[in-house]
Amino acid sequence: MTPTGTAPQAAAVDPATASPAGVPGPPPDQGPPPVPRGVLATAWGLVAVLTAAATAAVVTATPDTSVVGTTPQVPAAVDVAVAVVAVALVPLLMTRRSVPAAVALATLAAVSGAATPASTVATLQVARWYPVRTAAWVAGAGVVGHAAQALWRPVGLPLGWWLLCDVAVHAALFGWGAYGRERALVLWSLRDRARRAEAEQERRVAEARTAERTRIAREMHDTLAHRLSLLAATAGAMEYRPDADPAALAAAAGRVRAGVSDALEDLRQVIRLLRAGPDDLGPVPGLDDVRRLVDDSRAAGTDVTYERTGDSSPDATPPAAVATAVFRVVQESLTNARRHAPGAAVRVTVATAPGEVRVRVVDDGAAPGAVAPAGVGTGTGLVGLRERATLLGGTLSAGPRGGPSGATDASRGFAVEAWLPWDA
Repeated sequence: MTPTGTAPQAAAVDPATASPAGVPGPPPDQGPPPVPRGVLATAWGLVAVLTAAATAAVVTATPDTSVVGTTPQVPAAVDVAVAVVAVALVPLLMTRRSVPAAVALATLAAVSGAATPASTVATLQVARWYPVRTAAWVAGAGVVGHAAQALWRPVGLPLGWWLLCDVAVHAALFGWGAYGRERALVLWSLRDRARRAEAEQERRVAEARTAERTRIAREMHDTLAHRLSLLAATAGAMEYRPDADPAALAAAAGRVRAGVSDALEDLRQVIRLLRAGPDDLGPVPGLDDVRRLVDDSRAAGTDVTYERTGDSSPDATPPAAVATAVFRVVQESLTNARRHAPGAAVRVTVATAPGEVRVRVVDDGAAPGAVAPAGVGTGTGLVGLRERATLLGGTLSAGPRGGPSGATDASRGFAVEAWLPWDA
């Protein structure tokens, strides 16, 4: 990129490592960024002092015919004028016009050694803030300017030694500035990598936190929906049968009380988990807990038949994730049956075999005159079950049962079937 190109304005606190937004950025290619006034004044004062010393040395020097530069001494006014112009150009070295200012200083160096301090600073400054190609041209201009000075002004060394020192000094200035620029680039690269790594880590933590909360919400939906549907069914039976046996009413009231207590405990647990963000939700349910679901549903008045078939060998024992998925399928299906098909008879079948387990929950439709519990679901239970089954590599289908001719009819009941594989 050439110095005459167009680039975004750079406004940074740290010119080597910061950008306008405070985000680490590489050193600009179009000149140094703005510097504080104090830094500019200090640099300007130091160069002015050096220029004054160089001017005094040049003005007091006398021609010596034994060395290069036999031209009569130049009037002191010329050297003073060069010194004034050189000092005036120094502030431009801290701006985006530093390259033209450096070339002008190299030209002044060909006229008088009074411009040497400012010209050497210009070579260093351009090498620090511009690409190598641009900096090399400026350093070459400085070498030519000082070589021309030695051809017609008195210098303290033979021409050969003068040219060697001239090239060596400008090469050192060019190398020092280029090293500073490359170092700044490396530091920016390291900081940028660290910043990106921190941002990536924060993103992963946020995603993990969101996934954990989603998992907690799904688990609590499955659990609370089941408990509350049991409470609604039991309370509904008490409402429509106030003349039932007092012992039965007391037992039903006890179940309602216990169910409310369990639901409150579940709510306390989810609040505690959402605050602490644990790695798991505690003990997860399995196949043996399906029997408890069935017993709770029967106690709430649902006609449930449970059958577990298949191989009982250790090879047919599913892993915890699969067993939990089976439990959730049965739990959600029983909850939906109570909610959408009150009074229906439900059949639950769990068949295990080495490497797979099949779950089938079927109801025969709502009983005539039965009233569904108050309230509606969120409609996301089956969606969550399908997602869970898919993540385990299985399938889940749910829909109205088919009639004799193969057509589906919701009045004939609803069926949920899941197939969950695992590596036996």
